[in-house]
Amino acid sequence: MKTVKCLVWDLDDTLWDGVVLEGDRPRPFPAAVEVLHTLDRRGILHAVAGRGELARATGHLAEHGLAELFCAVEVGWGEKSAAIRRIAAELNIGLDTIAFADNDPAERAEVAAALPMVRCYPAARVGELAGLAEFRPELVTGESRRRRHRYLAERSRAAAERAFPGSPPEFLASLGLTMTVRAATEDDFARAHELTLRTSQLNTTGRTLDAGQLRELCASREHEVLVADVTDRFGAHGTVGLAVLHHDGLDTVLELLLTSCRVLNRGIGTVLLGYLVRDILARGRRPVARFVPTAANRIMLVTLRFAGFAPAGAETLAFDPRQPPPAEPGHVRIVDGRTRCG
Repeated sequence: MKTVKCLVWDLDDTLWDGVVLEGDRPRPFPAAVEVLHTLDRRGILHAVAGRGELARATGHLAEHGLAELFCAVEVGWGEKSAAIRRIAAELNIGLDTIAFADNDPAERAEVAAALPMVRCYPAARVGELAGLAEFRPELVTGESRRRRHRYLAERSRAAAERAFPGSPPEFLASLGLTMTVRAATEDDFARAHELTLRTSQLNTTGRTLDAGQLRELCASREHEVLVADVTDRFGAHGTVGLAVLHHDGLDTVLELLLTSCRVLNRGIGTVLLGYLVRDILARGRRPVARFVPTAANRIMLVTLRFAGFAPAGAETLAFDPRQPPPAEPGHVRIVDGRTRCG
């Protein structure tokens, strides 16, 4: 069973006891508030799919200091399943990682029929959700505890993009993106492992690495383990990239390259790959990449091919050092923060 990434809440008679649109001023249930905060600390997001008027619902959330705990809010009169679809799209997560809590059995039945992959719970069980296995991520890192803040920053970015008068490339250039590439340290191993578990589309091999394996690779003189941190004027995206390099003779092999899906539309995967290729060429070595096809990672093959890599053997692509290196990006400032990992 997949771990829940987002719990979608009904509001009236679920998060609080009463109906705001009917003039009630209900206080949130203490058990519900405790679950909100407990799951938030585990990196599980919260969203709203409620009935009523958006302004009154969000105003009541704000009145009780809860508004900032929700990364997406859908309040209206349409089907709850449609609201949940929009939430999944906004947060860029799979419907099979969403749970839904509602006091109305008819609402739960509608969602269950339309979206059988969404797990549904009655409001009476809200207080026990934090104890269920599906709400207990295998890893809880500093990065995951800050997940809500990153999504809220992304919401601000999206609003700014909608209001931006120029073209998409001009908006991208206005973000002030900075990518820092540095050697992984002990403090990064949990997040790096989390990235290998959570990233499927933008992963060249589908390989997962635990902390012990990462530690061994860092200790090897033939390997480098690099992570990429990204920030912009709205705040930090966090650690969103991982690269494992193997120096083999005159080749440097990208044994693994991945970037988080949440920075896909910022072109960070292409930027990181281009940086690595230019750096490897500057050392007088040939860039080689392993690519193991999976059900989800074809986009990484396309990225490698557009960067100049060509098939060179089974599960191997190589960059011809005689061709020009990838151009430096215009919309991202790159900082080399590398030291030997350990």
